[in-house]
Amino acid sequence: MAEEKTELPGSECPFQAAMDLISGKWTMSIINTLMGGTMRFKQLERAVTGINTRMLVKELKLLESKELVHRQAYATVPPTVEYSLTEKGRALQPVIVAVQQWSGNQM
Repeated sequence: MAEEKTELPGSECPFQAAMDLISGKWTMSIINTLMGGTMRFKQLERAVTGINTRMLVKELKLLESKELVHRQAYATVPPTVEYSLTEKGRALQPVIVAVQQWSGNQM
C-alpha cells in the first residue's frame, strides 16, 4: 500500500513560503541596511541596532543559504569579508518600503 503524503495547510501557499523566507527577527533589518550597498561585517554590525556578533554571523549565514545575501571573502591580512544583496534580496525593496509606509501610518 502506498504511503499517503500529509502536508500542512498552507505549505504550498506562496505567501507562506515568502513569510518563511523573511520572518526572522533580524532578517528585514539586515536586508534594509544592505539596501544602502555593500558593507563589511563590522559596518553592518554597527548599523543594525541591537544585534550581537554571534547573532549577526548566524543570520548572515542563513540569508546567504537563502540566496538573499552574497558573501565575498578577500585573502587579505587581516581577512576582509563584504556582504551585499543578491538580485533576490534586492527584489525585497518594494516590500520593505511598503512595510515602512504602513508602519508610519499605523504608529
